[in-house]
Amino acid sequence: MKMKRMMTLLTVLLAMSLTLIACGGNDSNGNNANDANNNANEPTEQKKVAGADLQDGTYTLEESNLDENGWKVFMEVTVEDGKITSSNYNYENADGQLKTDDEEYQEMMKDKTGVGPQEFVKQLNDNLVATQDAQLVDIVTGATHSSEAFLNYAQQLIQAAQNGDTETIIIENTAALQDGEYALAEENIGSTGWKVIMDMTVADGKITEVDYNYLNAEDQLKTDDDEYQELMTEKSGTGPQDYIPELNENLIATQDPAEVDIVTGATHSAEVFKLYAAQLVNAAQKGDTETITVDNFVYETD
Repeated sequence: MKMKRMMTLLTVLLAMSLTLIACGGNDSNGNNANDANNNANEPTEQKKVAGADLQDGTYTLEESNLDENGWKVFMEVTVEDGKITSSNYNYENADGQLKTDDEEYQEMMKDKTGVGPQEFVKQLNDNLVATQDAQLVDIVTGATHSSEAFLNYAQQLIQAAQNGDTETIIIENTAALQDGEYALAEENIGSTGWKVIMDMTVADGKITEVDYNYLNAEDQLKTDDDEYQELMTEKSGTGPQDYIPELNENLIATQDPAEVDIVTGATHSAEVFKLYAAQLVNAAQKGDTETITVDNFVYETD
């Protein structure tokens, strides 16, 4: 009887967690992007229970090639006393001009999408300092592609900072994918009881197989958990047996994480998929088949 009550309690807690996941974009304190923007220099009050601390230093990343629009990303993150104190993410063209200084580009993009680099670049940088976690930074409406690139690169710099590795990360952003097996795995079980695993196969320069899933402490796959599937489907209209194959298949179809659509009802999971898929694509552009280990942050829940 006692065990039954415990299982009921766990089910309720899981349902509450799933409700938060289905909403997506909100942090564990219920704050949204506007709250973060209004307090951009105030780190969120969350107690980290897993994930290595950041080591002090300056961490840099840069794309090696101009994109089709004539820009390439550079990013620098400074860590002091274990905290991100500054983030400088921007784009430069062949003349060394910053995208945030290009008034013509600013006007053109703002007219088209409602936001320009002078707004979204600052917002993303400020939000990373505020949240201290790439996965808590919200996508900026009207600058989705730039936001997703920021999240990918910020995540890679955080991983470098956890290891104290100050060597500049070079992104071969226009390079073809090299054949091989590429893998990524989170180290820590998250607050909902799962951690991500992801494998990607490249053959003849194309992504041919993708296996994104979650494991619990008993090494059970989320897609094999029928109770979880039923509970999440009731809450959000989709479950891991639906959205996980959809995400895997969409990456194969599009060959580009940026082109994979967010799955309605599984926003957070889809965003994590795109984040980690982008990192695996960067690895495949270099032919680096070493498993990427993500010492993911886990926070105490109420």
